[in-house]
Formats: sequence, C-alpha cells, structure tokens
Amino acid sequence: MNPDSFLLILSGAATTLDIAARSIVCSLVIAVVVGTATALGGSLVRFLLTVYVELFRGTSLVVQLFWMYFVLPQFGIVLSEHTVAVTAISLNYGAYGAVIVRGAIVAIDKSQWEAASSLGLRRLPTLRYVVFPQASVFLIKPLGVLFVQLVKATSLVSLITIPDLTYRAYQLNQLSMQIVPIFGTVLIIYYLMTKLVAGSSSLLDGYLGTWRRPGAVKP
Repeated sequence: MNPDSFLLILSGAATTLDIAARSIVCSLVIAVVVGTATALGGSLVRFLLTVYVELFRGTSLVVQLFWMYFVLPQFGIVLSEHTVAVTAISLNYGAYGAVIVRGAIVAIDKSQWEAASSLGLRRLPTLRYVVFPQASVFLIKPLGVLFVQLVKATSLVSLITIPDLTYRAYQLNQLSMQIVPIFGTVLIIYYLMTKLVAGSSSLLDGYLGTWRRPGAVKP
C-alpha cells in the first residue's frame, strides 16, 4: 500500500474516532438521564421512556440511520450526515446504556436512601453523594463493553456516505484491488480503537475500586 493510500486510511480513521467519541459522550448522557428517570420517575415518565428504550433496542441501527437520513427529509427535517450518524448511534446505544444505569440504581439497597433521608439529604444530593458512587461499581464494566460495541458499530455510517475508515477501505479497494494490505490495516486500526476503549474502562474501574477499599484515602 502506497503512502497516499495509507494517509487516506488514516483520514478515515480520524473520522471514525470523531464519530465514536461524540457518540460515546452523548449516549452516556442519555443513559444516565433516561436510566435514572426510569428508576425513580413517575409512571407517565417511566412509560414514555420505556417506549423509547424498547423502540431503539428493538429495531436495527441500520434502519434507524436510514430513517434519519432518508425519511426525515420527507417531513422537512434535513440533518447533515455527521449529525445523523452521531444522533442515531447515541440514541441506540443510549437506550442500551439506560437499562444498565437503571439496574445499577435499583440494586442500591433502600436503607441507603432511608439513611440519607434521615440525615436531611434531598433526592438529588442523595443521588449524587450516596447512590451514584455506589452504583458506579456496577456501571463501569458493562458500559465499557457497550462502548466497545459502539466503536465497532460506527462502520455502519459508511452506508450513508460518510468517509469513515470502512468507507475509505472500500473506496481504495475499488481503485487498487489491494485487498490484503488495505483490509489488514483496517482490521488492526479497529482492534486498536476497541482496545483503547476497553483499556480506559478497565483503568477507571481499577481506580474506583482502589479508593473504595476499606481504609483507602479518597484522592
């Protein structure tokens, strides 16, 4: 593979990293807000958010991408390719993350809420200082696995003509037919990206686990 082709592959990798990073941040925010609301919200809020979660978990991410890219313009809503990619991936993986967050919150014993209430803490401070620090033990690893899946799912954005890593590889293959070096390089880059996310998740989990040990001093 010549240097120009390699640079084109790297430009596609940069696009993939950009979409993955934005989607991870957005899906994390969605997961925390929706997961918390479905665990503690009123019946109407829980019903509406459960509809969202089930809809996005029960349909294909490819179909969701196509809906936002091809169908929404029929109703006068036109979004850029990058906005469609980040929005669709964030809503899809945010729905999965919301289930993880909800499960972690309801796993905290009710006595923790009662103890916080007896100390005069209201709901939001209780969430921030009592529930979330304990729930994070159950969150980091599952969310890390989810975000590894998210990085791999970004290859689907090539279907809506975004020049990401997969799109660039397909484009170069059509021009040069150097299948082995092109897709070999792409394979290694995707592997490194997923290892980066998985490694960051493990480091964070280890860090939180260290200062939670009995007798540990909080940094």
